[in-house]
Amino acid sequence: MSASRERRRSEAPGALSSLVFTVFGDFVGSGEVPVAALVRAMALFEASAPAVRQAVSRLTRGGWLESLPGSGRACYSLTARGLARVRGVAPRLYEPAAEWDGRWRLIVFAIPETQRATRDRLRSELTVLGLAPLAASVWISPRDVIADLRQTVAAYRLPEAIDLFSASYAGPSSDRELLERSWDLDRIASAYRAFIAQYEPRWQKERVQRVLDEPAAFAERVRLVHEFRRFLYLDPGLPSALLPAHWPGSVASALFREYYAALSPRAQRYFARCCALR
Repeated sequence: MSASRERRRSEAPGALSSLVFTVFGDFVGSGEVPVAALVRAMALFEASAPAVRQAVSRLTRGGWLESLPGSGRACYSLTARGLARVRGVAPRLYEPAAEWDGRWRLIVFAIPETQRATRDRLRSELTVLGLAPLAASVWISPRDVIADLRQTVAAYRLPEAIDLFSASYAGPSSDRELLERSWDLDRIASAYRAFIAQYEPRWQKERVQRVLDEPAAFAERVRLVHEFRRFLYLDPGLPSALLPAHWPGSVASALFREYYAALSPRAQRYFARCCALR
């Protein structure tokens, strides 16, 4: 792909905003970062300074970032909502899947057609939290997401329209069949195999040759997290007890964690250097 096409793709508003949010979630966390540091860091992705500033403004308007006055530099941090999102998905990104406790978590909502926009936003939030629709207004997860759900639905102020449950499944199908009805396992497995095919050769080359310098390691870690973060919308951390044998998600997760750990020291040093420059 030509440099100009790569630049156009990286500067697409949604794509660049998503990359910037990845940087906040993976490198900044509960801290803060000057916009100038983001501009320097995102230049590795062929993103111009105006495009980066526009992405930051877009995330701020969306309630994910906030500016910090009085610092002497234009600095931003994650909002409480943004930090809650990052902390809510972090275990699914960085930690092995926990053993299943045999229970399902459900949210049942009755939001009328007159509030369709609110209902659509809620469904979008539920997807990010790893729930899937069992029916139009009944969404389920095999993970304990009750605390995350309480925090999410509190903002909607519809206490009489939303109910949360933790329950075991009593049939007539099996837990495995319930999972297969709610998640497209073939699609998820195919996505994991594509991730492995993309990153396994790169990880093996880096493991043997250590070819990436600090800027390249930073860019690679951002891409790695950004690509693996897509699985948050596909796989909520489905229980191994209910999955087919030789599930590729286990291989992909181990690959992600190993490559991430190898890249991290160099990537952190580069980002710290970006933040230190005036």
